[in-house]
Amino acid sequence: QAGRQAGMADGGRGKPGSCGADSPSGSPVPGRRKAQPSPGSRAKQQLEAAGHSFKKVTLTKPTFCHHCGDFIWGLAGFPCEVCNFMSHEKCLKHVKTVCSCMFPTLVRVPVAHCFGPPSHKKKFCAICRKSLEGSSAQRCEVCELHLHIDCAPFSCSDCRLCHQDGLQDHDVYHHHWREGNLSSGARCEVCRRTCGSSEVLAGVRCEWCGITAHASCYVIIPPECNFGRLKNMILHPTCVRISSRNFSKMHCYRISESSQTELDNSDDVDAPNAGTTKETPTPSPDSSKQMLKVFDGDDAVKRNQFRIVSIPRITKNEEVVEAALRALYLPEESQGYELQVYGQQGLVSEDIINRNGATDNKALSAFKDGVPEAWILRAKPRDTEVLKIYAGWLKLGVAYISISIGKKSTVDSVIREVLQQLGKQDEDPEGFNLVEVFMGSKQVQRQVLTSQELLLDKLQDIRKTSLRQMNQTRFYIVEKRNSVVRVSLMLGGLPAQLSKEEYADLLQEHLNTKSHLVSISHVYAGQGAVVLDISCFSEAERIYMLAKDTTISGKQLYSLVIPEITHKKLPRDSCPLLVFVNPKSGGLKGRDLQYNFRKLLNPHQVFELTSGGPLPGLHTFREVPFFRILVCGGDGTVGWVLGVLEEVRHKLACSEPAIGIIPLGTGNDLSRVLRWGTGYSGEDPYHILLSVDEAEETQMDRWTILLDAQEMAEDGKENGILEPPKIVQMNNYCGLGIDAELSLDFHHAREEEPGKFNSRFHNKGVYVKVGLQKLSHTRNLHKDLKLQVDKQEVELPSIEGLIFLNIPSWGSGADLWGSDSDARFGKPRIDDGMLEVVGVTGVVHMGQVQSGLRSGIRIAQGNYIRITVMKPIPVQVDGEPWIQAPGQIIISAAGPKVHMLRKSKTKQKKHSGSLKETRTDSLSASEGGH
Repeated sequence: QAGRQAGMADGGRGKPGSCGADSPSGSPVPGRRKAQPSPGSRAKQQLEAAGHSFKKVTLTKPTFCHHCGDFIWGLAGFPCEVCNFMSHEKCLKHVKTVCSCMFPTLVRVPVAHCFGPPSHKKKFCAICRKSLEGSSAQRCEVCELHLHIDCAPFSCSDCRLCHQDGLQDHDVYHHHWREGNLSSGARCEVCRRTCGSSEVLAGVRCEWCGITAHASCYVIIPPECNFGRLKNMILHPTCVRISSRNFSKMHCYRISESSQTELDNSDDVDAPNAGTTKETPTPSPDSSKQMLKVFDGDDAVKRNQFRIVSIPRITKNEEVVEAALRALYLPEESQGYELQVYGQQGLVSEDIINRNGATDNKALSAFKDGVPEAWILRAKPRDTEVLKIYAGWLKLGVAYISISIGKKSTVDSVIREVLQQLGKQDEDPEGFNLVEVFMGSKQVQRQVLTSQELLLDKLQDIRKTSLRQMNQTRFYIVEKRNSVVRVSLMLGGLPAQLSKEEYADLLQEHLNTKSHLVSISHVYAGQGAVVLDISCFSEAERIYMLAKDTTISGKQLYSLVIPEITHKKLPRDSCPLLVFVNPKSGGLKGRDLQYNFRKLLNPHQVFELTSGGPLPGLHTFREVPFFRILVCGGDGTVGWVLGVLEEVRHKLACSEPAIGIIPLGTGNDLSRVLRWGTGYSGEDPYHILLSVDEAEETQMDRWTILLDAQEMAEDGKENGILEPPKIVQMNNYCGLGIDAELSLDFHHAREEEPGKFNSRFHNKGVYVKVGLQKLSHTRNLHKDLKLQVDKQEVELPSIEGLIFLNIPSWGSGADLWGSDSDARFGKPRIDDGMLEVVGVTGVVHMGQVQSGLRSGIRIAQGNYIRITVMKPIPVQVDGEPWIQAPGQIIISAAGPKVHMLRKSKTKQKKHSGSLKETRTDSLSASEGGH
């Protein structure tokens, strides 16, 4: 179980040191400072567990309860002063949802987030619970976390755990609950009532299996997650291992850095003035309120990162400290903190801080007009402190141990005491480390503490730097292990067809690789790529970054971190889905699908084709005994994947994976034949995955085209070699003449203005335009060609275009062969080992075929085609056009048939007992990827 177990308190949280690691919640939740007297104080025990500070207010606009989701009738509401959680009075005693300030206590395994641009759909911030509409926001690319950019520093590393990182193995996965942002139609797994809301942050969803529930219902759901309806196609996290110490999650998941451009200037740590955008505007001079800037430590001062605190013009010191703690999401008691004037080292006199708890009027009304606007909140020095030490090994049965430390407590003495409390007093303390773990939202930082380090001083140093950082810091006791470092990097863009030794010399020359740390484990000479095994983190990071800035023979290198899949740990009946996405296809739909599939599956099984093509994905899955492939792109993208698959097939344990398609191209003819549709138009990605799971396998022929251009004499005889032979693969169809000429003109138009070709409608419009320009065009193609089918000469009729069909769909779904029965020919199929040869007389004839008024001129069927070309002629294969010089063209079957997935005609099976089918109602790619 990764990340935050849930943003809720479940009433079963025990005393420190008594919470089981396998309980629905990962850690006990300490109480916040005492709840303020209010009608909600009847629920005092519950509120302390949840960490809220409720206050009765008079409502001035329509408001919904965040607990039950219902409208609050009447004028009284109870908002939390920290996280804005709003409740009915009647719901107060039932509140399970934990306050944002308590989130770090709920993390089971710290996992950093990968932030990208926000969703275009209405979402709510997980920290302040306010709407993200019209605000600068960001979302995690791996889980369903949505935040304001200025709230991000107060979120912690509670993302999904998608792989084992060598620090700790997790065999049992618990539900990974995320609160809110459900579809309004989501239903509770327990009570079957609606649990989603479009008005507030309400309800919870497991980010692995997709079940949804009310905050008050989810606690009775068994904690272990079965990964839901998609479990057989999800790459189980226990099977994926990656040494990621020096690499960010963006690198590990191969998330392109282009998606970070909007966030580069607003990093969750470096953003100036973080936390100011949603606060109350500066009041007018006659207002009863005054505004203070509050910094949480030296680091915030350095970065000018402050929070705005609104207080009455005359108020008690303790109330100001309380307000500052609330603004900084710190679940602490105000007695342990004091305020310093910004820019001064010492505390201001008793006019500012009531250090002794005196009750005289002078101390109580310390904040008056004219006080400084900027303050630093500091923790008062402490002589003793209770420190929570988390156990770093699995299935211990205890979440943490509470240790009292004093001024002389060293790391070594704490380790000894912890081992004694855990019943491991016989263990050698020298075999354990104490590790400081900072659980920031974008990075988890670990530091091993030295044995004689004074822990009280360490805590004071962290608090002096940042109180927020202290709230997000934990201490783990871990066993010392001499773990073997093994980082796998794929480097591509190298010259093709070199030997292993030549690649090693090349890398030594350009990247100065250290041979005692780096070895080449796999060579893909045809693709110009190698996989490196590196036994040093810093060397791996150096090569990774340097390769991205290196060109060899004028070609930019690419480098990718490759996860290791332990195939022996794959669950029985597992058939994980390898997803390839071409983000350039279908406008923005490719990128939106990629985002959704990362959330629905394991991000380690989703590969972007602009980063190294299909090879990194196929290499990663090389030892998986059974898997399927889903290609999100046009017919050209499918052909690209099939081509690389053919090259590396002999290196795969599953040499014939079946391939499904999400059509993002213009024509999508292969997708039409296999029933995947005419083009993706925003269908629910979850239902697409169900269709892939239920699809039936079918075989399809592939063809090899040999283009042997030769100089032709005037009498038609060969006159010597003009250029070396060229070999291409064909999946759909091959055209010569007018059909290829239109493709060539379209290709040139797209190269001139690529930015305009981002919609299917526009692309087809350009095809029509170039077609109209060819209306008066005559070629007499039949006079420039000689055709042999199965070694028999075939006389060509008067035509302008000659087309060879492998599938019964051409030019965006037209039936060129026609459906009429003909005794001379068999009925075409995609796996019959035959090509259909068809002619068209010109652009008008092609238009009639497209509109269904006519079919083409049937010429022949066969499995071995030889064409003699006597003049330069346009040729296109699966939409890729060029001008072919005179010579021979030979088309023949290309080895074994490929396995494709055909969408089932039957409706998807209904699975009662859960509402997992609603899990991505809010993930529709037609809504901007969310």
